[in-house]
Amino acid sequence: MRIWFDTEFLEDGHTIKLISIGMVREDGGTIYMETPEAWHLAESDPWLLENVKPHLRGGAYVFTRDQIAAHIQIFVGPNPEFWAYFASYDWVALCQIFGRMIDLPAEFPMFVRDVQQWRSELGNPDMPAQENEHDALADALWTKAAWERLDHMRAMYNPAA
Repeated sequence: MRIWFDTEFLEDGHTIKLISIGMVREDGGTIYMETPEAWHLAESDPWLLENVKPHLRGGAYVFTRDQIAAHIQIFVGPNPEFWAYFASYDWVALCQIFGRMIDLPAEFPMFVRDVQQWRSELGNPDMPAQENEHDALADALWTKAAWERLDHMRAMYNPAA
């Protein structure tokens, strides 16, 4: 099953610390979770304070790393296909939920697919308008919409694919 996801994180050039993660499945199911240190991390950087903290939900959305890992495994099911937008750091943040790359669940791929890379290959077409940027779930939903636009364009210009 295809899974579109986004993360919010603090990165300092050496580490990536997860703040929140949002995912959407191709059947429309969604999940959103924050780490216990989300508020502290978002307050530790001026950009995060302005752009990410206003979207944090807290309360029932806060889970430990182990809980987040367990919820993700249940949510994505077997053999997921992961997609993100400008995916590199999001992929590292997702993988680190499970520990090291070799600690990923056996049915997970060891790579992510990037909507921006696909967009570039298709000539950088316009993307849908994006609202609520830097809200991990809203961004995951937007990533799915962007993927759908690209898939529609690919089908129009290459129906045999």
